[in-house]
Amino acid sequence: MLKVVIILWLLVDLKCQTHAITCPRSDPSPIHHEWYKPGNLLIGGITAQVVYVFEELSFEEHPSQKSIMPPLAILKLYQHSLSLAFGVKQINSNPTFLSNVTLGFFICDNYFDAWLTYRSTLELLFRSDQLVVNYRCDIKENLLVAIIGGFGADISFFMSNIISLYKIPQLAYGSFAPKKHGTKMDASFYCMAPNESLQIVAIIFLLKHFGWTWIGLLILDDESGDNFLQALDPLLSENRICSAFVERMPNQAFFHVFQNKIVDRINIYLVDIKINTFIFYGESTTAMLLFMFLKYTYSLKILGKMWILTAQMDLTLTSLHRPSDLQLFNGAISFAIHSNELPGFNEFLWAIKPFQTQRDSLFKEFWEQGFDCSFMGNNKPMDSDEACTGSEELKKLPGHLFEMSGHSYSIYNAVYAVAHAVHDMNLLRSKYKRVTESRRDELQDQDTWKLHWFLQGLSFNNSLGESVSINHHGEVLSGFDITNVVMFPNNSYHKVKIGKMDPKAIEGEQFMIQEHLIVWHKDFKQILPRSVCNDPCPAGYQKKKKEGRKFCCYDCDPCSDGKMSNMSDMIACSECREDQYPSKDKVRCIAKIITFLTFEEPLGISLVVVAALFLIITTFILAIFIKYKDTPMVKANNKDLTYTLLISLLLCFLCSFLFLGKPLKLICFLQQSVFGIIFSVAISSVLAKTIMVIVAFMATKPGSGMRKWLGKRLSILIVFSGSFIQASICLAWMITSPPFPELNMQSVAKEIIAECNEGSVVMFYVVLSYMGFLSLISFMVAFLARNLPDTFNEAKFITFSMLMFCSVWLTFVPTYLSTKGKYMVAVEIFSILASSAGLLGCIFFPKCYIILLKPELNSKHQLVKKKHF
Repeated sequence: MLKVVIILWLLVDLKCQTHAITCPRSDPSPIHHEWYKPGNLLIGGITAQVVYVFEELSFEEHPSQKSIMPPLAILKLYQHSLSLAFGVKQINSNPTFLSNVTLGFFICDNYFDAWLTYRSTLELLFRSDQLVVNYRCDIKENLLVAIIGGFGADISFFMSNIISLYKIPQLAYGSFAPKKHGTKMDASFYCMAPNESLQIVAIIFLLKHFGWTWIGLLILDDESGDNFLQALDPLLSENRICSAFVERMPNQAFFHVFQNKIVDRINIYLVDIKINTFIFYGESTTAMLLFMFLKYTYSLKILGKMWILTAQMDLTLTSLHRPSDLQLFNGAISFAIHSNELPGFNEFLWAIKPFQTQRDSLFKEFWEQGFDCSFMGNNKPMDSDEACTGSEELKKLPGHLFEMSGHSYSIYNAVYAVAHAVHDMNLLRSKYKRVTESRRDELQDQDTWKLHWFLQGLSFNNSLGESVSINHHGEVLSGFDITNVVMFPNNSYHKVKIGKMDPKAIEGEQFMIQEHLIVWHKDFKQILPRSVCNDPCPAGYQKKKKEGRKFCCYDCDPCSDGKMSNMSDMIACSECREDQYPSKDKVRCIAKIITFLTFEEPLGISLVVVAALFLIITTFILAIFIKYKDTPMVKANNKDLTYTLLISLLLCFLCSFLFLGKPLKLICFLQQSVFGIIFSVAISSVLAKTIMVIVAFMATKPGSGMRKWLGKRLSILIVFSGSFIQASICLAWMITSPPFPELNMQSVAKEIIAECNEGSVVMFYVVLSYMGFLSLISFMVAFLARNLPDTFNEAKFITFSMLMFCSVWLTFVPTYLSTKGKYMVAVEIFSILASSAGLLGCIFFPKCYIILLKPELNSKHQLVKKKHF
């Protein structure tokens, strides 16, 4: 009959002493007598002998260590061994599972020492009075198939260095990031707890959920602490979270640890009112003793803090603690490997009695510490007046001593994983059995490395019906429970599940927290604690980095013009949408109003009135010239050019109305081109009148050949040529890039301007430039001809009119460019009206004065008189 041994490696200060004891069985039926008999601990079996589990597990110190850890400090870890025993008992009690195979186990200690870890691992592999590597001298039928452990990363990897050489499966039940030691270790290493990277992500989610951005870190000073810090630190920065301090805690709980300045520094942090959130990653006993020292060596009151405890730490009570020692952890949030209560586990515990397990001295130590009593004859000083009777009931002890922790649950699942792998291997072997039954054990001994084939990708349901799956990377697909630690005055506590981190959940629902279930530390008065470097910036402000400080410490600057922040503690102010603008206090966006130069507003009405007035005046002047067309004054100034000029000026005043009102596609298309062509006609007419004066003077000289140009042909040619060039420019503009209506949201902060986009700014200024060129030519010609001795010489009046015209349009360009919105349109309308009025007034008002008020001057006699003067 084959007996299979599982090793559980506990991080407790125990001396490893194990012996194999067999219990012969003749009756194949289940055992019904008491579980624990003198001399051995019987884990139920159905077909075979049973391997001894606990014997002489003492608390003798190793010479290299000066431990102050009392027995009660390892009660949590002892509970881990009980979950192993429970799992083995269930498997051995199942008649349909692992037939003809009995599981057994023994428990060993590492003494927190790498050398002893290596030696103890070798002793497990090659058991004899004297350690001889690669030789096995124990009973042949006890076959070592797997090792469960360890709890911490360092011990697990120390063990793996040896175990991987012999391809023995190692199932670690602590949660830590895998360490790369080569393919040999990877092939034999299985992690029964979720990867630590998932816990780190959950911590980030938790900090962001509560807005804790200024935190303290207490990290175990070993390689696992290094791995944790290296993984956590970049995620903190990515999520705008800062560490106020990082303290590395020694990984052993001894007096000399606290004889340095680390305790002084931590005490300073604990009284800092800004740092209210602490993350503790490390070993339980060190933490317990640290805070005991803090409490009783410093007179300052330690403020309540929000502790975030990682899954590696269990709150462990020691006999050195007083009733109020651990109240600092009241309200702490603790991560734990996902677990559930196992049916029958409590009944299994309560059935154990100390007098039934004489060789299990660890359980007796637990009994004495738990019930504050002492067994007679144990050669130990009496710490209590009471003697242990053995009839005390475990169910009356505080529940946290026997809670099914995540680590215990992982050990339980590890036992079942090994059992299922052995079961599957035996089933496969039975199908292809090619050797005799007598050599069966030998074959199994040689082929235990094949167990890896069945562990990788293994999936089964445990006794609770929960699915347990190990992927091909040796990792269990599981998550973390998030619990709230509620402390009681007697140092007992209760953990309330408040959330979870489930990697198998759909995206966005992996992290879940029920905030209403949390009991905060009493110092917070049931109000969500704040842990920030400084108060958040109010809405309307943005963060400004303080020189020499981390980014979580900042000043608050008001948002600059055009920007806003509608939430507090904004990294930077944001711009409103294009159709909105920030309010005066920079806390919200207000919708912009659409504006354009309308006929109803005062500015629009004023321009309409002025344009209408000049339109009437121009019409009146045109009527006068038509009525008095036969008078010498009208005839002498080329009435055809006069009519052309007056009509073009009339149209100039009319085209100003194109710029008023909401811009439409057709209006925008016509605005600039009509304006440019009409003004070109007007200026060309003025230029033609000036040239005609010069030609008329030159034609009076004897023998002059200029008489042939005195007709209409020259004036028509000048007007047509000047206008045609401008019309060609406008036609090219309209074909290539015509103006179009648009909503300008950038020019004015609080308004959306409905305007005509020129389409091509270059073409717009080409039109203006050509108009300016014609005006400049007209001005120069008129200036040169101003003193010609001709009757009714218009050159002087044209000079003044063109001087005014040029002045208006020279001032137009900078004014047009410096204004925004509807005022830009008003400037262009004003320039059109002013330049047109200048031409009208300087050229035609003096003539109207003579025609209407001085008719005696408008006669042929007066013309001849002036000619001979």
